[in-house]
Amino acid sequence: MSHSKLLNTLILAALAVPSVALAEEASPFTANVGLTSDYIFRGISQTSGNPAIQGGIDYAHSSGFHAGVWGSNVSWISDFTPAISSSLELDTYFGFGNSFAEDFSYDVGYVRYNYPASNYPVGATKADTDEIYGSLAYKWISAKYSYGLGKFLTVPGAQGTNYLELNASFPVGETGITLGAHYGKQTYKGVAADALALAGTSATYSDYKLSAAKEFGGYTVALAYSDTNSPKAGFYTTPAGKDLARATAVLSVTHAF
Repeated sequence: MSHSKLLNTLILAALAVPSVALAEEASPFTANVGLTSDYIFRGISQTSGNPAIQGGIDYAHSSGFHAGVWGSNVSWISDFTPAISSSLELDTYFGFGNSFAEDFSYDVGYVRYNYPASNYPVGATKADTDEIYGSLAYKWISAKYSYGLGKFLTVPGAQGTNYLELNASFPVGETGITLGAHYGKQTYKGVAADALALAGTSATYSDYKLSAAKEFGGYTVALAYSDTNSPKAGFYTTPAGKDLARATAVLSVTHAF
């Protein structure tokens, strides 16, 4: 099955979930589909500034266990290595979370970032990546720490690479508008960080984002502005000179059901 057909199948499956919800009053399944002008992950464009269509299905049990799958088109692997044909990110994940002491909540879990491709050159490191994470939230403020279990994306020897993020999401009265703020720091560790330092570069950086979102009849429209402190012509600049870590504004529309 081609990457485009696989993503279409995922989105069609997401669209089919409402029928389950109608048949069972309290269905444990939810789904989402969305369109974004640029897919930004931790401050870095995954689509070289181009639009992305995305969709996912999630399962949540009353015990606190949850799991899901989520997909999006990407281009960054081929942007850096044209010989590799990989246009799909397909994430699988599970975790356990609950609330406590009224306004507090926590979540711990595992995420697998999958990038299907069959033509990696001999010796090339595949982009598939495994992380575990833990998060703690109080009302509308949260902190999350993600820890890499081995190679990170296409960088080998990167166990311990981590991402620390702080997020705030504040509803504005009865307007239906939610304002958001984000700070994150991606830190490369292990042999990978040492090798990059010897080469006179670094993949470690911080990212920042401000956003505003409003729901319209089941559709959420969001506008976000993000930036990083990664140097220009640095680790996140493609061979063609495209800076994937540049400041950018993103418009998105998401429908959850």
